[in-house]
Amino acid sequence: MPMNQQILLESRPESAATLTNFKLVSVAIAPLLDGQVLVLHHFLSLDPYMRGRMNEGKSYAAAQVLGEVMIGGTAGVVMASRHPKFFVGDTVVGMGGWQEYSVVNASEPGALRKVDISHIPLSAYLGAVGMPGVTAWYGLVKIIEPKAGETMLVSAATGAVGSAFGALAKARGCRVVGIAGGPDKCAYAVDELGFDACIDYKLHADAGALSKALKGACPNGIDGYFENVGGMVLDAVLSRMNAFGRIAVCGMIAGYDGAPLPLAYPALILVSRLKVQGFIVSEHMEVWPEALKELGTLVATGKLRARESIAQGIASAPEAFLGLLKGKNFGKQLVKLI
Repeated sequence: MPMNQQILLESRPESAATLTNFKLVSVAIAPLLDGQVLVLHHFLSLDPYMRGRMNEGKSYAAAQVLGEVMIGGTAGVVMASRHPKFFVGDTVVGMGGWQEYSVVNASEPGALRKVDISHIPLSAYLGAVGMPGVTAWYGLVKIIEPKAGETMLVSAATGAVGSAFGALAKARGCRVVGIAGGPDKCAYAVDELGFDACIDYKLHADAGALSKALKGACPNGIDGYFENVGGMVLDAVLSRMNAFGRIAVCGMIAGYDGAPLPLAYPALILVSRLKVQGFIVSEHMEVWPEALKELGTLVATGKLRARESIAQGIASAPEAFLGLLKGKNFGKQLVKLI
């Protein structure tokens, strides 16, 4: 068996996460037991939710255990198998974590899933045709429930979730507006992803200024909003929501370092009779087959051309992750491990 390089959570962040919170180690891989599969990871997914797992406080999921491999989605190839349904050479996705190899108890429900890469790239199963894509699908279809002609807005518009949200909303006949950071990202949202407009939040110092920009981009108001950011972005959006608008709350990346994110005008939720619903996509596994079928078709037919930022090698994962939290990535953040 080869040696396996892993990234462990060495310590918990006191405020902002730093490189010192992580530790790179090399360990031997134990021989497989019956029912186990050895997977060589080709790609590791880096996602904002991981920052919340680094904390010890109350959250929707258990905290990442100190001294253990960081949690994370992976896509790779089966190298050895003692399970009757998995064979050497199978392409698979799972939650292998921040490491080059994983030993998976493949009989556990959902632990490992075979994927077809004849029309969809392997990396896409960690982005548009994976958890981020299904997240966008659930928030749009099950919470926002869009109608043709309505205006949909998404923050972090060029990320893995935002780009999928845009394609899904356009497919339903909606006007789609994004919020992103920087002119390059905004141009990409409009020119490549097909958004009707995209606002560069970095040009606006406060919620009032961003609200004015939203008024220009959304002249008929906002009917549905997919929230990834929070903070002053949410304050600005609330002021432009139409009566009976719907907000799907997926993330609050502006507050992931522990600072509270108070709303400036919470009364707008009542005044506009808004539906505001948070959700965790792993609690809705029943929708994944339907969502993945639609997302896979969008990618295979070129209607969803999600961009990827790729770091090289397992040792690069911590720095790439910290960059993701600061918006330095462009599109889905991955680590290529081979």
